[in-house]
Amino acid sequence: MKLLPLDTPEILELAAHWLAQKENHQWLDFGNGRQLVTPTLLKIMAQRPTHFMRVYTSNRDDVPVGICGLNSVNLDFKSATLWGAAGDKLFRNRGLGTLAASKVLTLGFRDLGLQTINTWVVEGNPSLRLIQRLDFHFIGRQRRCHFIDGQAHDRLLFDLLASEHKDVEGDRPPRGQISLQASVRGNHEEDRGHDPESENGPVHRRKTATAETGKGREA
Repeated sequence: MKLLPLDTPEILELAAHWLAQKENHQWLDFGNGRQLVTPTLLKIMAQRPTHFMRVYTSNRDDVPVGICGLNSVNLDFKSATLWGAAGDKLFRNRGLGTLAASKVLTLGFRDLGLQTINTWVVEGNPSLRLIQRLDFHFIGRQRRCHFIDGQAHDRLLFDLLASEHKDVEGDRPPRGQISLQASVRGNHEEDRGHDPESENGPVHRRKTATAETGKGREA
């Protein structure tokens, strides 16, 4: 797999095309509710020190298949926010997004000197599995702050310290030792005053899916 900088018109056009797809941009927020970005805006973002973005390729050839990056890079506070989006549908569900995100995390911690990287996932977003594989820690939720088709959704918040990051290698990245979905569900039930382990407690069905598919399944 290669990580390509957004330094050519072709790469910028391709990445902007991916981000223009609703199945990608509905989960994103580039600040103040901005979800759509143009090639020109991507070029400006790529030139700013507060952004670190890379298009990643298949691990078998040099075909670009997705984008991953860090926003809000702050070298004083040694922090940033991870985000990403799949591109070519033919290469989804192969662990490439997880591998690319792991490489971007490594660059952020090693080369940029960051100490903590956070991220957030809209509840119901299939990329929750990706966050689990990268060993992010669930730290809370923002309630009813993200709108898709007029419907309010919660954002699930996560962070990862430099000392906790482990490189993911190969085509099939390892899964976390503890189910992140279970952790999130348990936290939410505690907030609502329910015991998630109680046999008599309410059962909430949540959509989960692999990180690259974009299609949920009932879990």
